[in-house]
Amino acid sequence: MFSPRLDGRVNRPHVKICGLKTEADIDAVLSRGSSQVGLVHFPPSPRHLSIEDMMRLRTHVGGRALVTVVTVDASDEDLHRITERVRPDILQLHGSESPVRAAEVSAITGVSLMKALSVSSEADLDAIARFRPFVDRILLDAKRPVGSALPGGNGVAFDWRILDAMGEDRDFTLSGGINVGNVAAVVARVQPRGLDVSSGVEREPGVKDIGMIHRFFDALDAAHDETLSPEPERRTA
Repeated sequence: MFSPRLDGRVNRPHVKICGLKTEADIDAVLSRGSSQVGLVHFPPSPRHLSIEDMMRLRTHVGGRALVTVVTVDASDEDLHRITERVRPDILQLHGSESPVRAAEVSAITGVSLMKALSVSSEADLDAIARFRPFVDRILLDAKRPVGSALPGGNGVAFDWRILDAMGEDRDFTLSGGINVGNVAAVVARVQPRGLDVSSGVEREPGVKDIGMIHRFFDALDAAHDETLSPEPERRTA
């Protein structure tokens, strides 16, 4: 069973703020050390961007961070258009794509892949091993709530204790309901390699709040600094 490191030290996770839609949002997250920015190309989502808008924002990012484009069961035609015009560093497959489809996407695009897996029980973690040979990164997200048309960005978390079944394997990005109020607990309890945050820094669906972005990173930095603080020396009589 997974347990935190005995010395209390936790690596600061990589952070991807997803669903960014403006240059100001991008500048805010990059100013705080975010290693990835996420652009969503899925029309039902309030965070959806056209190819042209993604191209503009991709140019704005330049080489300051990795650019991830989130797709949901995209067609070959859409994948070609995204890779040729937007030139993302990573394609995130956030639909019902199978391992076979992931292999096809890899062959079609030649782009690094992240596969999002919906989790609600330990049994759902079995899919990780099936996808690892075909993708470069795994993202674990909560299952969509009843009535939601969105596979992600719903602002709900799953029971992190499920992840104890993975032992010491922390090689995944955690998503689902992460916000300023619980990021310290995520860092201390789960210790994922990466965090994916979207609705947790929004004032309404699809609208990022720069103040919330800064408060989130303040909380993350404070949580990380706390794990690195040495214990006070014990005095002996």
